[in-house]
Amino acid sequence: VSLLDETAASMAAAPLGGPVRIGIPEEYGHAILSRALGAFSKRHTKVEVTVRYAHSEAQLAALAAGELDLCVVFEWQDPAGGEVLMHDPTVWVTSTLHHMHEERPVPIALYNRVSWCKDFAIKSLEQRGLAYRVAYTSDTTGGLKLAVTSGLAIAPISRSNIPDGCRELTLADGFGDIDSSNVVLHRNPAAAGEAIDSMENAIREAFTLTPGALLDS
Repeated sequence: VSLLDETAASMAAAPLGGPVRIGIPEEYGHAILSRALGAFSKRHTKVEVTVRYAHSEAQLAALAAGELDLCVVFEWQDPAGGEVLMHDPTVWVTSTLHHMHEERPVPIALYNRVSWCKDFAIKSLEQRGLAYRVAYTSDTTGGLKLAVTSGLAIAPISRSNIPDGCRELTLADGFGDIDSSNVVLHRNPAAAGEAIDSMENAIREAFTLTPGALLDS
């Protein structure tokens, strides 16, 4: 069936060429982008795809500078001009084996992005009167996951990316959501072409197949 679908798609659509430049959070590189690229590559084998992993502010700046055609970002307020793909709040995550959230001060792992950590992650602890100490910093979600799974600290991770052997810390644990972020797709207004249209559709479809897509949005 897969081969028949691939054959039908190749006969129905003319091969496309040229570059497509995408920016996406590291969190969705495997679960989302791999699915989107798989669907896209079956139809358009001659397109050159460039992917940039970076935090949301850098992605939006690159889009505005004309360095990206499409970008997927986290937005914590009402989306401005983008398409909401998914509601995926950031939550505190702990290892089910190590229970580091029970320590005081609680050891935390943070991103190197000072403004986000101050405005959201640290603020969420201070609002609940939780004493904390910074035990680890990283510029990637993978680094935060490592800190949690190894029992070094708890960390702020998007709900859809909680690693195996870990769980969300809820209000019952004295924590709760850190932010209420949406995952938003933006397109460069100057970006045109069938290849970009097709990649945009592939990314959108990949998110619709993700558990929790558009949940509570």
